[in-house]
Amino acid sequence: MSATEPPSVATAGARSVGGERQGTPAPGARVVAHPFDLTGKLALVTGGGSGLGFAIAEGLARAGARIVLNGRNRAKLDAAARRIAENGVPVSVSAFDVTDEAAVVAGVAEIERGAGPVDILVNNAAVNNRKPLPEFSYDEWRALHAANLDGPFLVTRAVLPGMKARRHGKIVNICSLASDIGRPNIVPYATSKGALKMLTRALAVECAPFNVQVNGIAPGFFKTEMNAALIENAEFSAWVGKRTPAGRWGDPPEIAGAAVFLASEAANYVTGHLLYVDGGFSASY
Repeated sequence: MSATEPPSVATAGARSVGGERQGTPAPGARVVAHPFDLTGKLALVTGGGSGLGFAIAEGLARAGARIVLNGRNRAKLDAAARRIAENGVPVSVSAFDVTDEAAVVAGVAEIERGAGPVDILVNNAAVNNRKPLPEFSYDEWRALHAANLDGPFLVTRAVLPGMKARRHGKIVNICSLASDIGRPNIVPYATSKGALKMLTRALAVECAPFNVQVNGIAPGFFKTEMNAALIENAEFSAWVGKRTPAGRWGDPPEIAGAAVFLASEAANYVTGHLLYVDGGFSASY
């Protein structure tokens, strides 16, 4: 090519650094025109009937994913499914308890028989119980950990063999600010969410050779049913507004973009990461 000849389409934008062409996809990498497009992917969202789970499911649907909503309340799931179906994508429900090992195995098998393999798993189902640690019974401690930690383990274990065999999958665990920092009266919750963060990071390393990405989202204070009592507490709400640099509670739809990113091919080289969606809470002191 002469000095005056423009670069060809094949070489435009590429340069050599250390003997390697830069700007050229790595061998085996798949280049897509719209990396956030989830069209045709099947996403299973646990705890998807309300709150952050519903907001995430709706965001994934708007990006084109087919949705399976999981929870224990079939009526709530059906109502949520009707709303999400307005986005023009297939939505189904699968009502089972994520803490019940046999129910998880059967539920995931039924989903994959009916709707196809799970491409995206969002482990969102969780509970909280606020009081000082000495007031917790052992049964209460175990129930909270069953929902917040055993549930993600059981559902992940059920979908993971297929993801590894297909060499493609996205797992998004909904962690918390409490995965890293503490507050009074939530010791069991913080313990479970800290463990979920480490499940996320360790599993990411284990799954990376199989092209399965495992990441987490750490929400700040959002206006959800779980936080209803805190929202109604004027003193606490004022503290949230003052403590959060954004100056307010988060609205559930504001978490959807993070989930779409981590579930998409835009995040194919992102794994073991905890993405904070907290209005700057974790960055300030």
